[in-house]
Amino acid sequence: MNDMTTEETPRLRALHTVSDDHVHALADLLIDCVEGGASVSFMLPITRERALAFWRKVADGVARGERALLVAEDAEGLLGTVQLVLDQPENQPHRAEVSKMLVYRRARRRGVGALLMQAAEDLAREHRKTLLVLDTSSAEAERLYARMGWQRVGVIPGFALLPEGEPCGTTFFYLALQERA
Repeated sequence: MNDMTTEETPRLRALHTVSDDHVHALADLLIDCVEGGASVSFMLPITRERALAFWRKVADGVARGERALLVAEDAEGLLGTVQLVLDQPENQPHRAEVSKMLVYRRARRRGVGALLMQAAEDLAREHRKTLLVLDTSSAEAERLYARMGWQRVGVIPGFALLPEGEPCGTTFFYLALQERA
């Protein structure tokens, strides 16, 4: 059992094929985050079947090249994930949306989110994207994005619901990607 006192640097990788094992591990992560109060499109109680169905749909999008899926892992397994929605309308080929940045509660405050976000930015550059957008209802995530240079656009009050059903505001951010020197 990891007591989280050892600081192993997570391994990051893009999943080009999403196996059934990946789907099950990602479903566990989604359930952990929703049960922890994350407003990530799901309400409580979240069933394993709903979580599995979601990740199978994501896997299909990855297989079609519509999404990129990044994961962070350590010796014990999955720590977190983030997606890039690459398939955008024809008048927006230059942008991607960052979606479902999820980190296990047991792995938070270890830099996993920052590593995932940096990897997402790098992958977006590889796909020749020059603009990224995202939204969040998490104050902790807002601080991370601001530290990483994302620009806060504003808050829409009552945009979504927290897992227990209370309305919450959602903050929108963007990042203009620059070429690395």
